[in-house]
Amino acid sequence: MTYDIVIVGAGGGGMYAALEAIRRNPALKIAVISKVYPTRSHTSAAQGGVNAALANKHKDDTIDLHIFDTIKGSDYLGDQDSITYLCEQAPILIRELENLGAPFSRLEDGSIAQRPFGGASRHRCCYCADKTGHTVLQTLFEQCMRYGIQFFNEYYLLSIEENDGKCQGVIALNLRDSKIHKFEANSVILATGGYAKMYWHKSSNAAGLTGDGGAAALRAGIPLKDMEFVQFHPTGLRKSGLLVTEGARGEGGYLINNKGERFMSKYAPEKMELGPRDLVSRSIEIEIREGLGFESTAGQFIKLDLTHLGAELIMQRLPQIRELCIYFEGVDPILEPIPVRPTAHYSMGGIDVNTSCETNIEGIYAVGEGACVSVHGANRLGGNSLLDILVFGKRAGMEVVERASKSGQPKISDSQVEDQQKYIDGLFGKTHHERYDVIREELGTTLGENAGIYRTKDALTKGVADVYELRERFKKVKVADHSRLFNTNLMQVMELGSMLDLALCVAKGALAREESRGSHSRIDFPTRDDKNWHKHSIFKMTAEGDIAVSDKPVTMGKHELQERTY
Repeated sequence: MTYDIVIVGAGGGGMYAALEAIRRNPALKIAVISKVYPTRSHTSAAQGGVNAALANKHKDDTIDLHIFDTIKGSDYLGDQDSITYLCEQAPILIRELENLGAPFSRLEDGSIAQRPFGGASRHRCCYCADKTGHTVLQTLFEQCMRYGIQFFNEYYLLSIEENDGKCQGVIALNLRDSKIHKFEANSVILATGGYAKMYWHKSSNAAGLTGDGGAAALRAGIPLKDMEFVQFHPTGLRKSGLLVTEGARGEGGYLINNKGERFMSKYAPEKMELGPRDLVSRSIEIEIREGLGFESTAGQFIKLDLTHLGAELIMQRLPQIRELCIYFEGVDPILEPIPVRPTAHYSMGGIDVNTSCETNIEGIYAVGEGACVSVHGANRLGGNSLLDILVFGKRAGMEVVERASKSGQPKISDSQVEDQQKYIDGLFGKTHHERYDVIREELGTTLGENAGIYRTKDALTKGVADVYELRERFKKVKVADHSRLFNTNLMQVMELGSMLDLALCVAKGALAREESRGSHSRIDFPTRDDKNWHKHSIFKMTAEGDIAVSDKPVTMGKHELQERTY
């Protein structure tokens, strides 16, 4: 199958890229490949909102304030050219989404409502109740259907193909019948999402966020960046890890320990519950470690109290949160506090790209949580994730249109397809004896215990060794289901391979970085070390399949390094 542009991933980033490209050149032939149906992409899980300096709530809000808040939130590891572009485009993008039909909540004067979010100096988070990602995703899907974008749903990315440093396209597996297809294109946009589901039980991510795009990029010779920075959201439901939006605290909810204290006064006296996510997550973990959490059979937790907000506000602005709490915890937040604990939520690291979303291979671009354009640095601010996927999804769509009109049509050889078929066939090997579920469970456990919110040299050393061992055992994993129709067991095994490769990047990067910065907190190196570690970590796969770690400079601008306090 031959296209001008192939987009892998049908979340907000992928669909905005497709939409921007087709609007600029309706003659383009565009394919969007998705592991799930587009409206089930993980963008739908983004509850709280999207940041933009519209100044609807606070008239003195500016783009410059948004830029500084984002740089500060990143613990000065974000690239300032990319952050500037992100924040400058935000108001334009929100108004465009509004015109496309996104149903934003409103202030009394009819303007788009904005509420406070962690790490922000002004109320700038635009929202659709507590279903912002869901409504944005539906809006973009409607528009893509309107323009006739061709979707290939339930296709799994096997490989990114290139020749002499130039894009050829991708090879994917049709999950419906297990047949392999090549999608030839001179431009590919990877919008495959994050990798925090590798933490398993302690993650808010959908089951499909397994880092497939990043792993395929590694195998194709594309480097990854800042993989050690995994954000733990402060408020995941105690039992499931499902997300309770930061908007719940933005609306006035507060955190309490078993003494009934609003303990954030000890850690962020100015921002309180609306400190940056890394700080609030560490504060909750400290309270629990010091015996100030609540006990339960599902583990220790603290409480998020919304009861004082009243039924009307909760039903109007947080209806989905109430529903999740009732279904998954048996708690009605109108009547009693919500049991919460930090949950692995977001991947700051990803495929190394510049502000134009370009990788080191000509014609291959990456956007969204699966990419690292480095607008989040060491810690992402709430409300900037949806903004990231939309702004840079649109930017990638702009970039590929120019390329599509200038480049010839590449070809993927039959031998490249045969290589992928051999890999698939090998997963059914008769001598294989390891079980997928056992390795999957052990991976989540070792990451949670050794590369979680707090890290030490000894724990990370063990984590690295564990992942190496699991990668060896993975070579003997047996695909138990030998059917060809919707073989989800085969997909799970391939996803596990992706997670193991990226887990090694996370653990090795965290072991190498001997400082504490943003979401990366080393007990043995408790302070930020700008002299030695104000730099990006870069990860490449060697010919032997190992992971090599190097570094590159952070792009600075008018904002100099300073202490990060809230």
